[in-house]
Amino acid sequence: MLWVPAGLALLLVVLPVVGLLVRSDLSRLPTLIVSDAAVDALGLSLETAAISTVGCVVLGVPLAVVLARSRVPGIRVLRSLVLLPLVLPPVVGGLALLYLLGRKGFLGYLLDTAFGVTVPFTTAAVVIAQIFVAMPFLVVSLEGALRNAGDRYEQVGATLGAKPWTVFRRVTLPLLLPALGSGAVLSFARALGEFGATITFAGSLQGVTQTLPLAVYTEAESDIDSAVAMSLILIVVAVVVITVARPRALEGNPT
Repeated sequence: MLWVPAGLALLLVVLPVVGLLVRSDLSRLPTLIVSDAAVDALGLSLETAAISTVGCVVLGVPLAVVLARSRVPGIRVLRSLVLLPLVLPPVVGGLALLYLLGRKGFLGYLLDTAFGVTVPFTTAAVVIAQIFVAMPFLVVSLEGALRNAGDRYEQVGATLGAKPWTVFRRVTLPLLLPALGSGAVLSFARALGEFGATITFAGSLQGVTQTLPLAVYTEAESDIDSAVAMSLILIVVAVVVITVARPRALEGNPT
């Protein structure tokens, strides 16, 4: 009985991709995928998504450990705030970033007046927007893994006299490795496909802030064949990333 809804779910995912393939102009496809706009957008997407993933790991791992292990009052409220980007429309997130780091935002105003630094509509703004929307995926993966593993090994390490940093480095991090790989892949894929927060906070400037999703949106207004070709590039890259990286990330993960 499960094959029927499972088949429908699969068709719901696969058929739109088939629709893109049917719509694509195969005679122009090789030319379209190597156009300046497509190459620039793909390179920027891969670069910013990779940097964003590193940022998600650097910031998200400590945050996940704190959420999973802390017993301070209000931790549930903090967890809800951390996961807020998962449910917020990305455009709302982009507006929030703009009014925080824009020239009229309280932090952006300080950066501009004190250091002459302007964040919006730069490549750095793309990275910040991607981290904002992608980091919760990593935090969810790691926090769940920590909760499933429990804290008995960390307690044993502390009992044996290990310092907190040693326990984190020698016990907690090895427990996190399978989930860390999986969460990093999810974060990269989410950053790669980010659109709403990026276009609101960073704009769409070719070679500077125009990632592949933004290029698809721009080209769809003038050259639908080019937009379809870029969409296929994005699909291929996403499938390769998930297919190649995710099984390795999950290898050895009992969950």
